[in-house]
Amino acid sequence: MTPITPMTPMTLPYDIDDPALARATWSRLAEPDNATAAMVVGRLGPSPALRWLLEEAIDPSGQVRGSPRPPVPQPPPGMSGSADISACWAQVAARWAPRLEGLDIRRELDVLDRLGGSLILPGEPWWPPGLDQLEHPPFCLWVRGDPSLLVNAGDLRDKGLEGGEPGAVGDDDAPRVAGAGQPVREQRMPVGPASGLCLALVGARASTRYGEAVATSLAAGVTAKGGLIVSGGAFGIDACAHRGALGEGPTVSISAGGVDRLYPVGNTGVLEAVIASGALVAEVPPGCQPGRHRFVSRNRVIAAISQATIVVEAAWRSGALSTAHRALELGRQLGAVPGPVTSMSSVGCHRLLRKGAVCITDTDDALELLTPLGTVDADAAKEQDPELTGGGLLDGLDPAASLVLDAMPARAAASTESIVRSAGLSPKETTSALGILELSGKVERTASGWRRRTRPQPRDWTGAPVVAETGAQRPRRLGGPA
Repeated sequence: MTPITPMTPMTLPYDIDDPALARATWSRLAEPDNATAAMVVGRLGPSPALRWLLEEAIDPSGQVRGSPRPPVPQPPPGMSGSADISACWAQVAARWAPRLEGLDIRRELDVLDRLGGSLILPGEPWWPPGLDQLEHPPFCLWVRGDPSLLVNAGDLRDKGLEGGEPGAVGDDDAPRVAGAGQPVREQRMPVGPASGLCLALVGARASTRYGEAVATSLAAGVTAKGGLIVSGGAFGIDACAHRGALGEGPTVSISAGGVDRLYPVGNTGVLEAVIASGALVAEVPPGCQPGRHRFVSRNRVIAAISQATIVVEAAWRSGALSTAHRALELGRQLGAVPGPVTSMSSVGCHRLLRKGAVCITDTDDALELLTPLGTVDADAAKEQDPELTGGGLLDGLDPAASLVLDAMPARAAASTESIVRSAGLSPKETTSALGILELSGKVERTASGWRRRTRPQPRDWTGAPVVAETGAQRPRRLGGPA
């Protein structure tokens, strides 16, 4: 009888016991803020968790094993109702398996190296300590620019904010540096989250001139006093915050995609300036596209590394409100800039002010948020307004359908296989979500693959398009013909 040869486990072409390689791999396998991945890596460690996935859950052909050994003696988050723990973990492994195909995280690290970037791991000197307060912190940070900005320490008294004239620096106290043939200039004091002078300044993409002027002024004023402005690099308020800060010093932008993709393209000049004097930070590797769900996850990083958050302009369901919600959850100070009562662009800010946010009208108000005069009750803050999460295209969809719709190209068609890899779900979950999206009229199946519908068309229970009755009476216009 021929002896049975044990099946060789699946492997990756590099040393998964290397902490940097293991954490970088997890940042590619799992989506940001993923509760299941955070549980496995948190319980086992990044390398043992990766070894479980390769040796216990995935066979050499890339298929998920029927009953892998559970990495922890409990079901994954969101699956507590199932009695078969092994089956639950097999379902989780099926989500990550497609991304293991051809994976070599060293390629992404080579891209980062060519860009002059850095990979920052938890516990390292440049890791922002505020990220450790997140329920699901990033596995690592991919950084272009100066990573020391994330943690450089300072003291409020060094900035002239306690005692003496605000912002005054005596000639004897200010260190000076000069380059060859360059005039002597003052060297700025260190800035960063550990200094207690790190401020998140966020707001609407569809900003008004009023909001843009306020954001620029606040960012310049806080930076001039030694603070560090953190924002998301988007159009509107984010871009103005970065521009205002760059006139006085460095700034940090948190990206929803890889640091090799300067997004949005229209802000390339601003983001290049951010990299030159500050830092561009992401929790996903180079090559990753910014997606709607990644923007929401990105907002928690903005809130966590900052001591306070100020919303300059926000409509009723602006995405900036999700950053405010995250700040409250973390017990951070929250401020909002009031706007005209007739402006829809400030409705979200007025909503925050009614809920207890600090009214911000100038630089001094912003700096008061950054002084250690008290803390926010995080538990009470969570209960203030559960709707402060923003909204839009993905409203009303379950998590799987949201990920699938977000993973699809805006205009081009995509195959089921490519959507599986982009969404980070199993083929079965992806197919089911596509069916739901098709029935709801949000996507359609074409000869070239799945495509988003530009205008979602409702369908009945059979899947047939719902067509309006002919001859239906149109609404009558006041003062005009029917």
